[in-house]
Amino acid sequence: MIVRIYDGDDGESHFEDLTADQFADIANEVGPGDFTVGQRPAGWWQDYHTAPRHQYVVFMSGGAEIEVASGAKRQFGPGDVLVAEDLTGHGHIIRNVGEEPRVSLAVPLK
Repeated sequence: MIVRIYDGDDGESHFEDLTADQFADIANEVGPGDFTVGQRPAGWWQDYHTAPRHQYVVFMSGGAEIEVASGAKRQFGPGDVLVAEDLTGHGHIIRNVGEEPRVSLAVPLK
């Protein structure tokens, strides 16, 4: 699954499903900054926040649920990709799901 999260004109974050071809175009635009590997324990969550930078995140292990203000939720697991573009506005909530830590790779985009 490949999903884009972006900030709309209403100041809220929204989801958009992407195809592999759409993601290929995005992924080729690596920007400045470090690739980072993050690990969060089972049960971890973060209240509303925006993406720290334009990036894509590859979920490597564990699972996460992301929620936007409309109540829409998406669950991510190993191999799923989130293109994070909600840099302003209300942002999103993220919760780890399952019993194992979540490990993800974040790649900066232009």
